[in-house]
Amino acid sequence: MSGFAADLKPILRLFLAERRGALLLGAALSAATVTAGIALLGLSGWFITATSLAGLSAAAITFDVFAPSAGIRLLAIVRTAARYGERLATHDATLGVLAALRERLFRSFAEPGAARALLHRPARLLFRLTADIDALDSLYLRILVPAAVAIGAALAASLVLGLMHPVFGLCFGLFLAGAGLCLPLIAGRVARKHARSRAHGIEALRSRTIDLVAGQTDLLMAGRLAAQRSAIAAADRYAGRADDQLNRVETGLTFGFGLVSTLLLTASLLAVAVLAETKVITAPVAVLGLLVAFAAVEPFAALRRGALELGRTLLAARRIAPRLAVAAAPEPLVAPLPRCAFSLAKVSAFHENSAVPALEDIELALQQGERLAVIGSSGAGKSSLLALLSGELSARTGNVAAMTATLLTQRTELFEDSLRGNLLLANPDANEARLREALAAAGLLADIEAMARGIDTRLGEGGLGLSGGQSRRLALARLFLRDTPLWLLDEPTEGLDGATARDVLCRLSAMATGRSLVIATHIRREAAIADRIAVIEGGRITEISRRGEAAFEKALDRLRPD
Repeated sequence: MSGFAADLKPILRLFLAERRGALLLGAALSAATVTAGIALLGLSGWFITATSLAGLSAAAITFDVFAPSAGIRLLAIVRTAARYGERLATHDATLGVLAALRERLFRSFAEPGAARALLHRPARLLFRLTADIDALDSLYLRILVPAAVAIGAALAASLVLGLMHPVFGLCFGLFLAGAGLCLPLIAGRVARKHARSRAHGIEALRSRTIDLVAGQTDLLMAGRLAAQRSAIAAADRYAGRADDQLNRVETGLTFGFGLVSTLLLTASLLAVAVLAETKVITAPVAVLGLLVAFAAVEPFAALRRGALELGRTLLAARRIAPRLAVAAAPEPLVAPLPRCAFSLAKVSAFHENSAVPALEDIELALQQGERLAVIGSSGAGKSSLLALLSGELSARTGNVAAMTATLLTQRTELFEDSLRGNLLLANPDANEARLREALAAAGLLADIEAMARGIDTRLGEGGLGLSGGQSRRLALARLFLRDTPLWLLDEPTEGLDGATARDVLCRLSAMATGRSLVIATHIRREAAIADRIAVIEGGRITEISRRGEAAFEKALDRLRPD
């Protein structure tokens, strides 16, 4: 249980921090609704019975019908108003908390390490932001509030029945609270495994379906469409089996509640009958006691759904809780010495959850305005070096000092927005003239002006509507909008045809005048604009050469030709 408490603690803390007043108000109104319902049912039964008995005797003349009827009307109004207010308060508070959870979770996934890990599994991010967050609404609406209200109802009923006879009230309260809470706990424990299986099955079903839709061309070319459809069907069957098990648990819990209710009400009927027979209570009071016992059982039945969703809720909390901690803002890199773009001294760095260093014992420096090409085989550490210089990868040992940098990755990330919106991501304060200047420098302005809506043309998902070369030029324009002294380029012309690649490099070289460049590449044309070449293998710098040296030309010859 300590593990569950640790998972739920940050969730509950966020609930209280966001909407403490509304959550407590909702719980109070829910308790008022149940209490008013119990009192209304009990008073109505007492009033009807007392009125009928008074009508059979001479007491009818003196019997006061006004006070009880006024009380019934008051309780009915209170119950209706409390139920309406409870629905408004609890649902508004829950939706507000879930919105805050989504925002906090999205911000945590936007951190460099998490974003890079989720890049390969976007369906997982979607599931966390939707299904896992939605599962947490059960924590308040179907678990915490119903449990608190049910316990309150048991205490209130026990007090009322205790006024008739202390032993009757005590036994009723203990049996109702014990059985009413134990049954959901047992069912929740049994259903936990099946609820987790159902959640995993639905996540697999969604992610595999997304993979089928997004990658149908690749799957068709690889002859894997049928296998992917089979994987989707298998996930559906897995989730279906978990649903069947949950339905069985629900059936058993419903039967258990029915059995407990029958036993409790039968015992209550016998108890009030004995008390009425021995003249300890009157017949109207006996009816009141029986109806109070009947109404007090109802709130425990509301725990049935919460018990079935307990496993799903705990799983969601376990997966989300680690991401809710407010991450400390990363320390900015230390500024290098004057006229130095960056300096690395005996630096080693590791990727998350990796025991093998991505970079090891790196000694490297770059003067301001100088251009460096980093070459090596795939996986040698080129991209890791750029991530280190951009602050996305932290050094475990050694000293890193670098000027403010902008990283242009291999992959062009464009969004379903206008061209203007995609550009403003780089510089939200850029005016129209600055945007057009950047587009012109990237060689894209003429293409955009030929479009019907110009710079306000909307792109589809992933930049749909632009060719590969145009997408790369748009990314280049965003780079130009970032006024930083150090540009980090990861294979900037990969995938472009020769003419487009040469034009992009020419424009890039012209705009980089006065700036420092670091280019990770395995293409000769990209390394040829550098002043120095560093060879990296296995995370180590093995060789550094300068333009004009034989080693420089030898390093160029190792690269893929244009």
